[in-house]
Amino acid sequence: MIFTAQIKVMPLKNLLDPQGKAVLGGLANLGITGVNDVRIGKQIELQIEADDETTAREKAEEAAKKLLANQVMEMYDIVIS
Repeated sequence: MIFTAQIKVMPLKNLLDPQGKAVLGGLANLGITGVNDVRIGKQIELQIEADDETTAREKAEEAAKKLLANQVMEMYDIVIS
């Protein structure tokens, strides 16, 4: 069975996000007001072949921990469908 794992990786809340700050400044320069904060992350989609959803989630979790997210600076969330 093929499962789709969507992994959303974002900087930890208590860490500075330089990309987000740059975008926030750019929005202000464009006259776009009312935006208080910007956080930039990434979304990764994996097509996983597995016998069941639990196994697919385990594979996605392993990929996120070992390669896709730097757990010192980032958090991640996984959705399997």
